[in-house]
Amino acid sequence: MTRNTGPSAPSPKLMKLAVAGAAILAVAGAGAFYFASRNMKSGASDNAVVVTIKDGACDPNAITVPAGRSTFKIINNSDRALEWEILDGVMVLEERENILPGFTQTMQAKLKAGDYEITCGLLSSPRGTLHVTPSAESEAEAARPPLVSFVGALAEFQVFLMSQTNNLVKATAALDAAIQSGDLDQARVLYQKARIPYKQIEPMADLFADLHNAIDPIADYLEKREKDPAFTGFHRIEYALYASNSLDELAPVSAKLLADVTALKDRVRGLRIPPEQIAKGAARLMGSIADTKIANGEDHYSQTDLVDFEGNLAGTSRMMALLKPVAIQAAPAVVTDIETRLADASATLVALRGADGYPSYDKITKESRDLLAQKIKALADAIGKLNIAVGLE
Repeated sequence: MTRNTGPSAPSPKLMKLAVAGAAILAVAGAGAFYFASRNMKSGASDNAVVVTIKDGACDPNAITVPAGRSTFKIINNSDRALEWEILDGVMVLEERENILPGFTQTMQAKLKAGDYEITCGLLSSPRGTLHVTPSAESEAEAARPPLVSFVGALAEFQVFLMSQTNNLVKATAALDAAIQSGDLDQARVLYQKARIPYKQIEPMADLFADLHNAIDPIADYLEKREKDPAFTGFHRIEYALYASNSLDELAPVSAKLLADVTALKDRVRGLRIPPEQIAKGAARLMGSIADTKIANGEDHYSQTDLVDFEGNLAGTSRMMALLKPVAIQAAPAVVTDIETRLADASATLVALRGADGYPSYDKITKESRDLLAQKIKALADAIGKLNIAVGLE
């Protein structure tokens, strides 16, 4: 009987081949690591400041660069592994560790104007100096307001949102009361009064997709249009008041709208808005109005789109006014451009209003719609530059 005692030992010939193969791989790997380290670069290393370290000294030992982002290429020509650091007093701003003898490493650093030190080999080696001069980039960044500067604007904006959602709930409650009592004429009077505060806070209301889709869905985007169960909120009431001319089956729709705007009010109370969201929301809404809403309209049954646009512009004007005290310091040209574009858009809209108010939207010519879209698009583009200009993006 043959007993299996485990795998047989490899032959001496195979062992030699294995050792030789491992040696080749090790040499190849070391070579690849050497060349990779020697050529380690970032995308901006073409303009790198080359610093050679030898005998405990940096060459050059005194470096001057403009404020902003700089690239340094550190060459270790000493016989010891070292680390290279940029120091602000005792604070390490940037460093590259374990640079082996004969190797090169590249490092990027974003520096403010001022004087710093650089290490040059061993801890006991004398340090070099790094002088960072002011630049256009650093001056622009220094002009940007700190985030704490927006605390006041955010607090005022929160008050504005709460005030408008309070108005929205009160006006919607009055509309609901008229509908529940069967008063069609009074419901028509109150419909637009309830809608105006919603249009003024629309950029923030849009943040809550579930409520927005319940409060202001458009039949155009629903599978069964006006017959779709998801056709609720303002436009469903508008359809009953101005197309069906009937309050039949409208009571539960009105009650739901009141519940939804009340929920919106509660959510707004706890909303923590980052400062960049104010301009971002306004720019997004103005762009949507210019690109789609002006051409097609949304108030298909009442034809009161111009009143909606007026509410949107009023809300946007308020939002920009809240940001102005902070933004004007960092980006006066952008703020002036926004104000100019806002005035142009408002004037173009007001020019369409007659002695009895705004005309029915279906009476507005294509030329007038195109001009209004052009003005509001310019406003959207101007607002879209604000966050970058004040350092929020």
